[in-house]
Amino acid sequence: MEAGDASQALAGNVASSGNYVNYNDPNIEFENYHYWANQTRAYERTIETQGKGLSAIFQFAGTKKQGSERVQAPTTSGGDGNPNGKLNETPLDGSQYGITETELSNAQRAVRTATWGSVFYLITTDILGPYNVPWAISQMGYGPGFALYTVFGGLAAYSGIQLWQIFIGLDSARYPLRNYGDLAFRVCGQWARYITNILQSFQFFMNIALIIVSNAQSLAQMAVGRDGNVVVAQTVVTIASCLLGQIRTLQRLSWVSNFAVWLNVFVMIMTMIVTHKYPPNYAAAEIANNVQPGPIVTSANWPAGLELRNYINGLMNCVFAYGGATLFNEFMAEMRRPMDFWKALICAETFIYCCYLIMGMVVYSTQGQFTYPLAYQGIPSTAYAWQTVGNALSLVSVMTAGVLYGNIGIKIIYASIFRDIFKFPPLDHKKGKIIWIALTPVYWSLAFVLAAAIPQIANLTAFIGAACILQFSYTFPPLLKVLYNIQKDAMLPEETFDPNTGQTQRVDSGIKRWVRGYTKKLFWNTFDLLYGLAALGTAGLGIWASSTSMREQFRTSKITPFTCQNPAG
Repeated sequence: MEAGDASQALAGNVASSGNYVNYNDPNIEFENYHYWANQTRAYERTIETQGKGLSAIFQFAGTKKQGSERVQAPTTSGGDGNPNGKLNETPLDGSQYGITETELSNAQRAVRTATWGSVFYLITTDILGPYNVPWAISQMGYGPGFALYTVFGGLAAYSGIQLWQIFIGLDSARYPLRNYGDLAFRVCGQWARYITNILQSFQFFMNIALIIVSNAQSLAQMAVGRDGNVVVAQTVVTIASCLLGQIRTLQRLSWVSNFAVWLNVFVMIMTMIVTHKYPPNYAAAEIANNVQPGPIVTSANWPAGLELRNYINGLMNCVFAYGGATLFNEFMAEMRRPMDFWKALICAETFIYCCYLIMGMVVYSTQGQFTYPLAYQGIPSTAYAWQTVGNALSLVSVMTAGVLYGNIGIKIIYASIFRDIFKFPPLDHKKGKIIWIALTPVYWSLAFVLAAAIPQIANLTAFIGAACILQFSYTFPPLLKVLYNIQKDAMLPEETFDPNTGQTQRVDSGIKRWVRGYTKKLFWNTFDLLYGLAALGTAGLGIWASSTSMREQFRTSKITPFTCQNPAG
């Protein structure tokens, strides 16, 4: 058995034994997490990164040099054990298996294989914003659309950096962070973990429903003149996604994500070119949004004739474009060097901002008020060949994102409910694999019911953006960063932490300690606090606007729940 295989097996034993990684132990103090995180980061600085930088983005994701992913045991300075750099070779306290610190460290790293190049693709595949951007611009106009996409893009990058800073300050080989809920738990406590896991699971489930709606409309458009029944198409999409959903690791999914990103780029370019040559899809605009045929109208400012809810729905579709923060912690949890995540983040955010905004402005300028929520479906049936190309290629890329959402969503449910509460085996064990196979079709089937009940892409997108994405991308990161800063900056030089016992000797506690931690970064903590509260208020507006629009669209349009008619015409 090779070293990597042995470490993989050991990782399963460690995870199942429950003696070394208690993810939800309230007795572990902040200083304990922070100490081991510093030791882990010190070791990661010694890991070879040649061929894993910017050039990795243009390589086929998932390929690797022979032996490049082997786990090497740290035995000199920079290890993640004792301060002298050498790991503890005696069995850990409480162990009945005799596992040493070196073995534990290697076991945890063995399950982390993603590079920042592959995470770049996962981030850009995760975000489904490009095809909704033209519709969002049509609800806001050129000026407000450009301004809001710019501001929210900058804030999304800022929030992503905050999550990264918290992650590298609390994650370690001894206490690895698995997801957003674990991060919230270590900063705030168990109640925050419950709220985060419930909301995150709800978002992924809603995203799955949205993907079923969009992909089903693509299939129905391609089948025009043959069948075109959207409910049948939704069934086909659900079954296909269940089969692809059997992929369990992000590293195996990254090569598909690589391919999907470039498919998205091609579809965006094709859509911009074709919409200049052909008129809008008037049928789709009338069926879905009750927009009557007429001259194309664009607006430099907020478009006339729309209500406040329409403007906010456009903004929430903008928020959806920057929704990757929901998964950032999961991505970092599978990275060999989480310290490099910022590179993937900056490259992905730059790519998203430039490509999406250019496409949005170009398509809106040619289709105006007739812009459809999925731009490639806004190509009329008179250009059926190009419409089919867009539908076919986007079907692959969007389904990849769906598999990604389902992958993480099921993992969160499995980890927070089946593993933590009912003590189910790890997913890399035989029984865990069987449970995964059974959970996947159940998850997608329930999403199918929701998708058939609400076949409204724009309003469903706005609701998800307001209720979920806005929280994970704009509300939670600054508030968590404030609490992280308070606990970190409240530590004094004379306070001690003993890594052998895990005990911390603090000078004080209570309000005095919190005030000291807050005032050390008074400006940034105050800014982040106001930023988080403002995002929470914006989310409330978004939920109101999307819910109102759903009711109004069902009342005025030809689309009903479980309809057989394709909203895309």
